[in-house]
Amino acid sequence: MGGVGFMSGHLKFTGSFLWRDSPAGDTGNGNDGGSGKALLPATWVDGSLYVHHGVVSRHPEAGLTYREIRGWAVPGLVDVHCHVGLGSSGPVDRDTQEAQARADRDVGVLLIRDCGAPVDTRWINERPELPRIIHCGAHLARPKRYLRYFGLELENPHDLPAEVARQTARGDGWVKIVGDWIDRADGADSDLRPLWDGRILRDAVQAAHEHGARVTVHTFARATIDDLLDAGVDCIEHGTGMDSDHIAEAARRGVPVTPTMLQIARFADFAAQAGAKYPVYAATMSAMHQRNIEHQASLLAAGVQLLPGTDAGGYQAHGSLPTELARWLNLGLRPAEIVDLATWRARDFLGVPVLSEGAPADLVVYPCDPRADIAVLARPALVVLRGEPVAGARVTEL
Repeated sequence: MGGVGFMSGHLKFTGSFLWRDSPAGDTGNGNDGGSGKALLPATWVDGSLYVHHGVVSRHPEAGLTYREIRGWAVPGLVDVHCHVGLGSSGPVDRDTQEAQARADRDVGVLLIRDCGAPVDTRWINERPELPRIIHCGAHLARPKRYLRYFGLELENPHDLPAEVARQTARGDGWVKIVGDWIDRADGADSDLRPLWDGRILRDAVQAAHEHGARVTVHTFARATIDDLLDAGVDCIEHGTGMDSDHIAEAARRGVPVTPTMLQIARFADFAAQAGAKYPVYAATMSAMHQRNIEHQASLLAAGVQLLPGTDAGGYQAHGSLPTELARWLNLGLRPAEIVDLATWRARDFLGVPVLSEGAPADLVVYPCDPRADIAVLARPALVVLRGEPVAGARVTEL
């Protein structure tokens, strides 16, 4: 294994930690795996936490020797929009994929939803020292209507439902659709345009649901949102074109949004690159950039859940989740709320366990309280994955 292991194989953590008082199997979208019982929120607990045999417990096991560490601990961070396997020019090789995964892991990201990748990265889940990846298959797009070499381009838009069904076999319960992109066919009048009509989207989402998968959609444009909500999509990426009615409807339906604030910060660059050749598109991107903070704050105010995501792998560097989350302070969120959203609330949405009795020992220990200083998320003292220490400033001490 590529990580650093304990000499004793066991850990006693003492301090404050985010813990759920429910069985490890009680996970999922607001219920305990389908029984209909409401999940308790994870709460901060003072005391000791034991790691043995790859799981966490509030109780030590007789006969075991534990090495000790103190601090503040949270469930592993989540990046729901992170393209391991993708670089700025398209697919990357295995060595680069591993480096990407390690960069995310080293800042405490232990769970990734890849949100579309052009290569098969399932081998990463066989490596115990690398983060768990929930795969979405390939981005589904149209020719010349997305970044070159990034996705699977469908010549006939009516093929989308069938391709969604096929992609469910490549993914882990998720499919990624590109909802809109610039249509350069209109010359100087080119702007963001939807890639699919509403009926096709409805059939595609239905196909995913029939195969037990959920659908998330890349969207910048306002014109796309009505059809996405009508189709019953499960998640929205970016969502910069959502107006107040869209936001209210997303809140009513329980559709979360991944704000990707680092990526939206680049919209001014995209507008400048479009320049005089595509002035309408440039104006659209510039306007969305200027109102970004207000827009994301309105999502929060309406009760839409924000999901933590960096869009790493294209324009963004891997390992940038702490920087993304620090920007959420500008939305009026308190550090404690950001920690909740980036850990147990995101895990609940994806149906993955949090820290609870008998759950997998995936946790991050910090030298000071992240509820007081969100910047400490970039400086973990210890990253524990599947019960083994794999990164952090203090990993060599244990």
